[in-house]
Amino acid sequence: MSEPLRLLSIHAHPDDESSKGAATVARYSDEGVHATLVCATGGEEGDILNDAVNTPEVRADLQAVRMRELKNATDIIGYHVVEMLGYRDSGMKDGEANANPECFWAAPIEESSLRFAALLRTHRPHVVLSYGDPMGGYDHPDHVRVWEITDPAIELAADPNAPLEGEPWQVSKLYNSVWARTRMVATHEKFLELGLESPFEDWWFEREDHDHLITTRVEIGDWFDRRTAALLAHETQVDPKSPFWFGLPADAMREINTHEAFMRVWSKVDAEVPESDLFAGLR
Repeated sequence: MSEPLRLLSIHAHPDDESSKGAATVARYSDEGVHATLVCATGGEEGDILNDAVNTPEVRADLQAVRMRELKNATDIIGYHVVEMLGYRDSGMKDGEANANPECFWAAPIEESSLRFAALLRTHRPHVVLSYGDPMGGYDHPDHVRVWEITDPAIELAADPNAPLEGEPWQVSKLYNSVWARTRMVATHEKFLELGLESPFEDWWFEREDHDHLITTRVEIGDWFDRRTAALLAHETQVDPKSPFWFGLPADAMREINTHEAFMRVWSKVDAEVPESDLFAGLR
């Protein structure tokens, strides 16, 4: 392609962009791909998991704090643009926050799809990263809604008759982030090998395996530390003592996390799977 390649990720809350696909985005950004993040909510319902910053001042101004954390994290990853979809955090499933009329879950799907479609027309990505149905059983309302609006928004962005400003734009490829069971098993085994207590209890391995859905593995070994730094930038949401994220030595984590996995939902260009590049068929 003669024009620069463009990638857009949509995530539910501040910090999701750092825990899912961050190293992949960092790699592509370093390679000259223009990277845009769309964050659906402000994360107002997030629990403060780091005791060191759990202060009255932070609790009273949590949304502003989370926006500062998001800025720090996206700068580390290498996002060029951050767009807020403009909704309030919906909270956990069946919680009181679900009923807030300003939350993402309460918004009509048609409305939120149009909002997202408008951003797709503005930023005109070739590749979109989203969430899919196989989220490992994690059914947070805002994550579910991201999945529900992604395809409709892409269709609206390409439709010349849609009630949107700007020129229609057709996304070329859609991917969902996938948590690879093989990586989870390798992490668990490394804990045991080093004589450490693994945070992965038996129920982790009783969940449905989605590795058969993986079509694309992007090599990110040289960018994994950026993902770690971006996670730590979310000081309120990520406990720096968490064994789940940081329980292994950094060199062991780099040894295990050499690739990030994705499921290609569809592609408008010819590219065989399995892939090692989200932009396969576009360059």
